[in-house]
Amino acid sequence: MDKKLEAASYAASGYGRRMGWGNRPALLLIDICKAYWTTGSPLDLSAYPPAMEVPASAERLVRAARAGGVPVAWTVVEYVQPDMSDAGLFWQKAKTLEVWRIGSELHQQGLADFVSETLTPIPGDIVVKKRYASGFFGTTLATELAVKGIDTVVVCGVSTSGCVRASTLDAMQSGFRPMVVASACGDRSEAIQSANLFDLDAKYADVVEEEEAIAKLSSGWS
Repeated sequence: MDKKLEAASYAASGYGRRMGWGNRPALLLIDICKAYWTTGSPLDLSAYPPAMEVPASAERLVRAARAGGVPVAWTVVEYVQPDMSDAGLFWQKAKTLEVWRIGSELHQQGLADFVSETLTPIPGDIVVKKRYASGFFGTTLATELAVKGIDTVVVCGVSTSGCVRASTLDAMQSGFRPMVVASACGDRSEAIQSANLFDLDAKYADVVEEEEAIAKLSSGWS
């Protein structure tokens, strides 16, 4: 079906309405680490060229948040058990999780490291360690956002179909307005990227342009 016809079909069913921004946003960066932008890494996204621009887009969002005094939150993945038992059933589906096991060969290659100086937490940022797709599952993220009075999360990171999607859904279910920045989220192919952004925008979040997010973040809280 043509994309315009698909959008019209969803709209006719009542989907795709705008959630809108709240007054107190935070920037949430999902799993942005070198594994996704390193040649030879099992998570390398270079097969889909637009995904290679995600770090640059995310850096612009971070700078805007810093300029506006908006809280910045990060999720990082970490496993410590040699048999990956702390990854549970997730390990049965995704052997690439070895990237985040402390002491593994892939981890020792620095693939779990942050991408750049800008895309690295600073003192005062929220940083949560997770073992599953969602940044909210089994972490303190929802509580830390709520304590700060945050009502909106600007979401970016990787991968769109996996951890970004899961975190966005849980953000909405936890009472935070998710604003997903399309240019700052990446995946392995155009089909996967487009389908997930379409579905998120239809049901669970507002998918927004980078320029809109930068304007909101840089202006700070209302």
